[in-house]
Amino acid sequence: MAAVGSGGSPASAGPGAVSAGALEPGTATAGNVKHLVLFLHEAVLVQYVDTLKLAVPSLIYTLQNNLQYVAISNLPAATFQVTYQLKILTTALFSVLMLNRSLSRLQWASLLLLFTGVAIVQAQQAGGGGPRPLDQNPGAGLAAVVASCLSSGFAGVYFEKILKGSSGSVWLRNLQLGLFGTALGLVGLWWAEGTAVAHRGFFFGYTPAVWGVVLNQAFGGLLVAVVVKYADNILKGFATSLSIVLSTVASIRLFGFHVDPLFALGAGLVIGAVYLYSLPRGTAKAIASASASTSGPCTRQQPPGQPPPSQLSSHRGDVSTEPFLPKLLTKVKGS
Repeated sequence: MAAVGSGGSPASAGPGAVSAGALEPGTATAGNVKHLVLFLHEAVLVQYVDTLKLAVPSLIYTLQNNLQYVAISNLPAATFQVTYQLKILTTALFSVLMLNRSLSRLQWASLLLLFTGVAIVQAQQAGGGGPRPLDQNPGAGLAAVVASCLSSGFAGVYFEKILKGSSGSVWLRNLQLGLFGTALGLVGLWWAEGTAVAHRGFFFGYTPAVWGVVLNQAFGGLLVAVVVKYADNILKGFATSLSIVLSTVASIRLFGFHVDPLFALGAGLVIGAVYLYSLPRGTAKAIASASASTSGPCTRQQPPGQPPPSQLSSHRGDVSTEPFLPKLLTKVKGS
């Protein structure tokens, strides 16, 4: 993989143009550190126009992370986990608008089911479902979740479009995102807490619990990349459903969260919608054809020796969609 120029084409060979393999994990040994530095200089600084393209999603991701803290501060953990699945809906809509991606009828139905489940959970929350701390504002929490889901969907699809329109490696793009994200985060920290940081130090308040959250977030990001690479959408759907269940159980044990029938119904609809949306197209078509054949009055007999239609078309043009994250590790040119 070669370094990417400002127009998206591979950079011409030169003193600073080295293989992007130097950026792959486990290759930066003592013998090629110089090549790694030359590659980063070429890809990040010389091709600065290409690097600046990542400023938009990086800014949005930084905003999204801060919105999540606002949301979780004003919503119970279980309610936040269920409502945050709206990112599947926003990602799907932006994929249709920006990437001209088509969704099956089952996927559209699952998105409607998802929205219905989230609406039920929010109705339960607005109705005063159980005691909550006085400093929580459910309206502000809901607004933060919706804004976070919108930013997540747009940034994810925008990032995917950049990846598919260039030959830069995923590791290079993540490095560029990290550079902008760190710079923007430091600017925000200085703007909001600059005086406090100057007097107390940067790591003031970093308790073991805070370090645990930091490490958990970092490990979770790496784990998502592994899941996207080695697992499929069905397993990821099960993992998302399990996270909702675990968040609910933890909220009950730690914060006295009360689960009533309305919340259980909404969470169940969201879990079912996540699973249905995660089904590959081939499986979705098989389910649709099976339901159509059982509902019809009769079936047409096939001539002897001719395979049934499902064997001819069940795997034709199947594309597994990834509704949760941009396709960082699949179908990237030059990777």
